[in-house]
Amino acid sequence: MNRILLIFLSALMLTGCANAENDSLLIDSTATETPLPSPTLVWFPPSATPTPQALVTQIPTPEQKPGIGAISLTDDFSSPDLWNIASSDEGSAAINDNHLTLAVGPGVYIFSLRKELVLNDFYAELTADPSLCKGQDEYGLLVRASAIAYYRLALMCNGTLRLDRVNPSSHQLLLSAIPSGDVPTGAPGEVRMGVWAVGSDLRFFLNGRYQFGVNDKNYPSGTIGVFAHSVADTPVAVTFSDLTVYDVNYSPPTKTPRP
Repeated sequence: MNRILLIFLSALMLTGCANAENDSLLIDSTATETPLPSPTLVWFPPSATPTPQALVTQIPTPEQKPGIGAISLTDDFSSPDLWNIASSDEGSAAINDNHLTLAVGPGVYIFSLRKELVLNDFYAELTADPSLCKGQDEYGLLVRASAIAYYRLALMCNGTLRLDRVNPSSHQLLLSAIPSGDVPTGAPGEVRMGVWAVGSDLRFFLNGRYQFGVNDKNYPSGTIGVFAHSVADTPVAVTFSDLTVYDVNYSPPTKTPRP
């Protein structure tokens, strides 16, 4: 009996050793497993190289009033003898308080010219203040003018302007009416009119801003004038002041600037 018990105990010990050996092998296998590689951090990733852009050469804006020199004449409208003055039931041209005022009844046209002045190449500016004006009523500047022929810059009270060439036999439209933010719409208002004239090249300005230009050889010289015209059935009154004329020393050709 003791012998049988001894054999049984010996068998239990051998089984325990075998299990212990197997457990040891399992633990060793897990411990020696190769770890996965860690991701590599890129601290300064490469950036895309921009494609070089071709530089566009800007064409300079043509000079709008080249060659302007010294002042050759100023007129503060203090002398009635220097302008055509008239008065009738239909209209009047009168100088008072350093202003020339043109006033006309419905449908009447009147103009006044600066006496003792003949201009060839020049730049001139003149201020206009409409006090009665609406719709297609018009007023403006006469350029290279005589009593029977002139260029006429017309500012209409609807905010547009145009240019005519006037002579005893015809009125030639050189520029159809175009809108301009510098033309007063109705009255009251104020606008500084300007003209640069060299040879056959005429350029017109309002408040110092270029409006348009034309090329016409018909009238090479003349004086400066102003006009007012009632187109509808209401009167028109416009006051003019501060005429300044500059010499221009310039030889064309030149590119005509765009508005």
